[in-house]
Amino acid sequence: MKNIVHILSQAFLSAAKDSFPKLSESEAVPEISQSTNEKFGHYQYNSAMRLSKVLRMSPRDIAQKICSALWQYVGGIVQDLDVAGPGFVNVTIDKRYISDRVQTMCEDSRFGIPAPDAVQRIVIDFSSPNIAKEMHVGHLRSTIIGDCLARMFEFLGQDVLRLNHIGDWGTSFGMLIAYMKENVPGVLEGREDTDLSHLVRWYKESKVRFDGDSEFKKKSQLEVVALQSGDPEALKAWSIICEISRHAYQKIYDILDIDVIERGESFYNPMLADVVADLEEKGLVDVSGGAKCMFLEGFKNREGDPRPLMVQKSDGGYNYDTTDMAAIRHRIDVENADRIIYVTDAGQATHFQMIFAAAEKAGYFDKKSVRTDHVPFGLVLGPDGKKFRTRSGETEKLIDLLKNAVSRARGIIEERDRGIPEGDIEATAEALGIGAIKYADLSCHRTGDYTFSYDRMLRFDGNTAAFLMYSYVRVLGIKRKVGKDVDIHAVISLEHSAEVALGLHLCRFGEALESVAKDLLPNRLTDYLYVLAERFNAFFRDCRVEGTDEEAQRLLLCDVVGRILKQGLEILGVKTVNRM
Repeated sequence: MKNIVHILSQAFLSAAKDSFPKLSESEAVPEISQSTNEKFGHYQYNSAMRLSKVLRMSPRDIAQKICSALWQYVGGIVQDLDVAGPGFVNVTIDKRYISDRVQTMCEDSRFGIPAPDAVQRIVIDFSSPNIAKEMHVGHLRSTIIGDCLARMFEFLGQDVLRLNHIGDWGTSFGMLIAYMKENVPGVLEGREDTDLSHLVRWYKESKVRFDGDSEFKKKSQLEVVALQSGDPEALKAWSIICEISRHAYQKIYDILDIDVIERGESFYNPMLADVVADLEEKGLVDVSGGAKCMFLEGFKNREGDPRPLMVQKSDGGYNYDTTDMAAIRHRIDVENADRIIYVTDAGQATHFQMIFAAAEKAGYFDKKSVRTDHVPFGLVLGPDGKKFRTRSGETEKLIDLLKNAVSRARGIIEERDRGIPEGDIEATAEALGIGAIKYADLSCHRTGDYTFSYDRMLRFDGNTAAFLMYSYVRVLGIKRKVGKDVDIHAVISLEHSAEVALGLHLCRFGEALESVAKDLLPNRLTDYLYVLAERFNAFFRDCRVEGTDEEAQRLLLCDVVGRILKQGLEILGVKTVNRM
């Protein structure tokens, strides 16, 4: 079923055109928002002031005339219309209509959210660590934001391809291979086992050698040539390095419950020469300083000169620009993407603006049929307000961050209830610890920085994972206390103000998801779930369930609250538990 905002929008559009036939379709499009204070109404129509400039009438007169024409479209849906202030229209939804919508949600596994009219192929590029380097807190946001968006689009019925564009190619591998051949040949020959921590150390040591030892630098460059030319020995060494890194990353993805397909820079390497040749053939490449570049309108450097998108370096090599051009072309031509979403830090915003502009100019996609989005995010800060690091000043390893969160959650659980079985403690600690990290991140507006705090994210009050998980457990507790099966055919008839407020918010689940899908802001969903938990707690306080005449319908209401809390948390990647 359509959400209430859609229904009201269509009704106000029709009423505006009936009232003022000279209005064009675009002029009559209404602006509908949820009311910030439901004491005055549930929704608000905000277009009368804008239309006053077009119609040269008082906004109040416009609003009143539109309201008079509106009733024929909203009979049985709207209880009251009130023109307020300079011409805002407050809309109160009929509680019987809310009851009917909640009834439908109770009986539907998708809570009345319809399947899409046309399924879109959505490619989401997220996480993207670099081979031979530890995943750190800087990778946290890309990984969980990307996973959340993928989960949401999957729930909405879209065809989602999750891609991990890892850094697994380039000159640094020649440096690392040369170092390992000299110092740990047994690893490259498959005779010795190692792990990522060793690779990281060897990478740092090889970089020092590369910068200060001309002979070693020459060896490294020869290894790069061998790798890029497909030398079997070099490829074997490269694959061993990648596999060691991949094994370490998978441990983190398993802890975070992340499903993503690895498709790194090496995947696109065979396509790079063809991309450059295609751009040259289309006359889009200029040579600047020996490098092949695209100069795109509107992009300038700090000095105000045209900023180049370099698709081939002066030495004939390729770079990130080339790889990302090949990637977007492949995702459209081969993966048939209708929408491509890149989840990276805000520092790459200009890069992706240029990639999108270049790909469009090259004819790789048309904005009318393919949507491209860069989803930037801010930094994770420490208590000092600076980039989050360990006490020693090192960047925090992501694996250590996650383990520490689970350990702290375990301590809180044991302190709150010492009678929990050990197995339940461990499962609950993992769900709470990892869920707390995810939720704390996703509940912040992604474009801003946020301060990382275990104490704050593990609190059982406020907008936290713990609070929502506890609200879900409370629903289960009510159902156990009543001791009866939920009757999905019980008739919902919301009368108490707490019931109506809860029912209305339940009806807005689809609106919340639609908002996230449009603007790619997961905090819109966390905000929705937090208010849902608050309204459920107010309902629990004011409306007794067990042993009342309304027991069956209130138990059914509790059940749909629990199901939406669980579904919402699953979209966020947060696991629920049955007891806390």
